[in-house]
Amino acid sequence: MSYFLLDDYANMEPYLPGEQPAGKWIKLNANESMLPPSPAVKKIFDEAEYDGMGFYSDPHCHKLRIAIGDVYGFDEKNIFVGNGADEVLAFCMMSFFRKGMKIAFPDITYDFYRTYATTYGLDFKQFPVNDDFTINVDDYVNYDGDVVLANPNNPTGLAISVDDIERIVKKNPERMVIIDEAYIDYGGESCVPLVRKYNNLLVVQTFSKSRALAGARIGFAIANEDIISDMNKIKFAFNPFNMSTLAIDAGSAAARDVDYWKKCINEVRRTRDDFKKDLRKLGFKVIDTETNFVFITHPNYRAEYIFAELRKRHILVRHYNQERIVNYLRITVGSFDVMLKVLYALKDIVGDPDESTYK
Repeated sequence: MSYFLLDDYANMEPYLPGEQPAGKWIKLNANESMLPPSPAVKKIFDEAEYDGMGFYSDPHCHKLRIAIGDVYGFDEKNIFVGNGADEVLAFCMMSFFRKGMKIAFPDITYDFYRTYATTYGLDFKQFPVNDDFTINVDDYVNYDGDVVLANPNNPTGLAISVDDIERIVKKNPERMVIIDEAYIDYGGESCVPLVRKYNNLLVVQTFSKSRALAGARIGFAIANEDIISDMNKIKFAFNPFNMSTLAIDAGSAAARDVDYWKKCINEVRRTRDDFKKDLRKLGFKVIDTETNFVFITHPNYRAEYIFAELRKRHILVRHYNQERIVNYLRITVGSFDVMLKVLYALKDIVGDPDESTYK
């Protein structure tokens, strides 16, 4: 730690992304997509104007915001875009949260919320999820501070209803409610329509999952015009050119190719549901997720052991060294062929589901 680091950040624990190894691995630890992006995106890259790279991108990102707005039925003024959903959340924090403000989120959720809350010096409350990992909505309805929820939640994959989200939003119009819908396309119901009714709701989504553009870093928020205007003011004070020309063009093309987007979603859902059935046959307890990943545990084998055995076979999944979920693994759903390889590996590791030896 250098002499110059602010004292506020001295004890901060940075977010640790899923491992990004070199070489040949089956990589199922970061909820990326194994499906290719829309063919329309490939055309954008093929036709990218090499000579134009010497010029700055559009700081207002009009093309991308208009495309997203058209798909979701909103005006450009209701759309904010950023370098991934994490940056969108960061601009939200910079715009609306000052040191000491209260915010709540579950104790088991996306780790970045804790990182942001620590970074910005927020007074954060972590409400414990229930024993079955569901969220107790009343905790947030009755809370007197702001709220951020991943829906469906990560890493559990469980979703709460739009009616429950509306209860939280409606209770106190003077608090901000941020709903992170990174995985909403794979199941559950989006609360985006509630933005028309409530001025204190901000919904964040990403192109990293269902639109297979994690490497392009494209995230967006939908909210009322004043919230989006405020976030753009902060963006222009911090980094006006936060989106590259290629990202703007690729994102616009991907957003408008709705048929391909839905095709990919359906393919992942089918593979996920088949994978869950096969996991249960091997004796795994599988949380009924609404995402592009599964959250599993086995009664006879420690998750850490299975994680290590999979790693020996060059298969990466996510293991959390967190007390309540230490015996669970999160596995991204890849292609049918890949998940078949994973099943063969798991069968080799856990063997007969009636085996009683605990490892």
